[in-house]
Amino acid sequence: MRVLIAGVGNVLRGDDGFGIEVLRRLESEIGSADGVRFFESGIAGIGLVQQLLDGYDALIVLDALNREAEPGTVFVLQPNIESSAHSGKLQEPVDLHQADPEGVFRLAAALGILPRRVWLVGCQAAACDDLSVGLSEPVCRAVPAAIQQVYYILELLRTTTSEAHGSI
Repeated sequence: MRVLIAGVGNVLRGDDGFGIEVLRRLESEIGSADGVRFFESGIAGIGLVQQLLDGYDALIVLDALNREAEPGTVFVLQPNIESSAHSGKLQEPVDLHQADPEGVFRLAAALGILPRRVWLVGCQAAACDDLSVGLSEPVCRAVPAAIQQVYYILELLRTTTSEAHGSI
């Protein structure tokens, strides 16, 4: 099982650096785990699409979100990619200068390189618009919860892969 964990965001825009912070902490904890690759996308979606060309069984994207929730709320989402993207046709243009996960998912699906299993682990940001370094207090407190969610997903993948191959 090949898993790509991608951190999205801009560390110079406050809470927008959430995905990068979670990615860096995971990478230092997990290291070079078998089958897990870490990728810091920054804010350019094309880099993540290019990385997916290497072929992965699962993708976990880490990002700051705006779901109009309490800042620091962690979400684990499994995107529903439009069936039209799977047909190789894009209904809307995708701006690859931005790492909007939805656009990256749609383009990767249209190219036939989106893994079958995709998760978005995100956190409701408090502030992403102004130039600032560091996460707000509620988003900083959410980092360990997001890391635990990634561990849960990795365990789920390991378990389902073992069951599919008849391993114990």
